[in-house]
Amino acid sequence: MFRKIRIFLEMIKIEHTLFALPFAFMGAILGSMVVNHTFPSWLQIMWVLLAMVGARSAAFGLNRIIDQAIDAKNPRTAMRAIPAGLLKNGEVIIFIIISFILLFWASSNLNVLSMQLLPIAVFMLVLYSYTKRFTWLCHVVLGMTIGLAPLGGWVGVTGTMDWTAIVLYVTIVFWTAGFDIIYACQDLEFDQGEGLHSIPSRFGLVKSLQIAKFFHVITAIGFFALLLMTELSWWYGAGMLITYGILLYEHYIVSPNDMSRVQTAFFTMNSVLSLVVFTFTLIDLAVK
Repeated sequence: MFRKIRIFLEMIKIEHTLFALPFAFMGAILGSMVVNHTFPSWLQIMWVLLAMVGARSAAFGLNRIIDQAIDAKNPRTAMRAIPAGLLKNGEVIIFIIISFILLFWASSNLNVLSMQLLPIAVFMLVLYSYTKRFTWLCHVVLGMTIGLAPLGGWVGVTGTMDWTAIVLYVTIVFWTAGFDIIYACQDLEFDQGEGLHSIPSRFGLVKSLQIAKFFHVITAIGFFALLLMTELSWWYGAGMLITYGILLYEHYIVSPNDMSRVQTAFFTMNSVLSLVVFTFTLIDLAVK
């Protein structure tokens, strides 16, 4: 049983929760302070957490089912659970159903708007895995999907959506799309050979890294805009300086001539970035 649990956790890349979960909490806390002028309750945070777990677990399960034939051909992904025979399709489908039930249950315990927007979230969770079959904008679609974490946190505790929430959403969309482009550079030749669509396979390595930089410039502008649009102050500003340094370093360690540190740029740097942004936002709001 424990071995099976470990395989499922590996399948959904549980460590990648560090990308989106801090921003889900940030959306919940910042939204509650902006709209309700108070911190969300622990019960609201719990439902946001469960909704997040359900959504990302369903998304990863769907991706592994939908992409299993592609994963089996790619040397980088051939040892994933389904192509390697460690999990059966039926087991993963049951896992997806349970994950969606968790998402629906958590959303129903938040507010009406969360339930009304749930079909859009489910559509995006399903859509992403198909996009690389027909558009090189798949990275942006992934960003639009992961960006639902902070937006969902905001809506979940406030029952509203305003321009500040939209700016936070767009900021995370381009942050995600930027680092996903860097990650996709590993599969440039494979994607071209299989006729799959991505920014690296469409524009090549040099232009792809330039596009990723441009997307992260938008991210930096978005984080700064939040400082101007809310009551966030110098603690958040200090966190932004660190965040900008992380973004610069992420692009410094990858280049067309040296892609050996893609995993560091993709996972380590972005995990640290999300934790830094959330931590300094929390401190800023807590000391007021």
